[in-house]
Amino acid sequence: MNDAPLSYLSGFGNEFATEALPGALPIGRNSPQRPPFDLYAELLSGTAFTAPRAANRRTWMYRRQPSVVTGAYRPYEQPYWTTGAAGGVAVPPEPLRWNPFPLPEAAHDFVDGLRTIVANGDADAQCGVAAHVYLASRSMGRRALVNADGEMLFVPQQGRLRLVTELGVLEAGPGEIALVPRGMAFKVELPDGPSRGYVCENYGAFFRLPELGPIGSNGLANARDFLTPVAAWEDGRGEYEIIKKFGGRLWRSTQGHTPFNVVAWHGNLVPFKYDTAHFMTIGSISYDHPDPSIFTVLTSPSDTPGTANCDFVIFPPRWMVAEDTFRPPWYHRNLMSEFMGLVYGQYDAKPEGFKPGGASLHNCMVPHGPDTEAFEKASTAPLSPHKLDNTLAFMFESRYRFVPTEYAMNSGTLDTAYAQCWQGLKDQFRGGAQG
Repeated sequence: MNDAPLSYLSGFGNEFATEALPGALPIGRNSPQRPPFDLYAELLSGTAFTAPRAANRRTWMYRRQPSVVTGAYRPYEQPYWTTGAAGGVAVPPEPLRWNPFPLPEAAHDFVDGLRTIVANGDADAQCGVAAHVYLASRSMGRRALVNADGEMLFVPQQGRLRLVTELGVLEAGPGEIALVPRGMAFKVELPDGPSRGYVCENYGAFFRLPELGPIGSNGLANARDFLTPVAAWEDGRGEYEIIKKFGGRLWRSTQGHTPFNVVAWHGNLVPFKYDTAHFMTIGSISYDHPDPSIFTVLTSPSDTPGTANCDFVIFPPRWMVAEDTFRPPWYHRNLMSEFMGLVYGQYDAKPEGFKPGGASLHNCMVPHGPDTEAFEKASTAPLSPHKLDNTLAFMFESRYRFVPTEYAMNSGTLDTAYAQCWQGLKDQFRGGAQG
């Protein structure tokens, strides 16, 4: 691995094959008696062996030493990274909002700078998700993370992330997202210095592209725009610390070599990145504000068809043209629970108070919608075509109720005056007295 411009392979769910050294991939078989260059063959399975072919995810790696060559694990303390609903505290049935989470004064890498805000489900039961913020000020160096509890979806908000993975290197900055599969070693480097962003830790079925139905064969996030790194390995011996998340706890070990020693690989269980600027937005060109599901980038299905373990939804720049329509989101109560964040710009339903680097939570059946300012503006504005520009908000939406952590409720970032933003919505009924 070096500082040369990064190369990528294009497509979502593809069967990729890549080698950093010509001839390192075996031909016609996965596990020959002696792989080329005396590499070790190792399989990483992201689904059961017997999963249907269309859903099966696995990758064969050809590496200088197998990942089993490591030391004994001992507990590692990181109290701010919790797992599942059991790691949370009691939460009232009301909307919650957080101001931007400040970067800590102490130097933290990605592992130590992760803070769980809300979570649901159970990692051992392979259901639910957690929403975290990362507040990191230094790269991980000779340290790697392996998350056996779930895949990790990164949403950078301030500064780029350089993700060094077993399968290669990728970079993602604000406006882009990146994903590292469950069980794959990676480390986070910070090319721009102190960085902040969001992470969805998905304990359930892996994220995939949503079905398009009547939209047709094109639209939303197109498969060709997802980028996977090419094979690359890291030179040099010396001690490496491995942090492993396993069963809701963190563990550490040390080993005498880098885990990023894969010279070639093939398969479809891969890390990837995606630029949200490529999202093909679908919207109404007649009347009414459509359901936010039309902004789904990735979905993790549950055992109930059409009801997601988690949907990753974005609200990107787009034209608003609907006639005789209240254009922001309507007031609603939802079966699904919604955790939102703002990458940059202004969210149209909350022009004040919801800031980049902050977050909000509207749990199952908790009423929410535009604040007073947004309502009054949208109710009286001329309905000419309007470009909603320079903005990017997102949502982790789940069928399971989110439970905030003690850190989220008591760190000083909770906006205790959030509910005041609706108090100006007066009774404007102009009908006569009830007969």
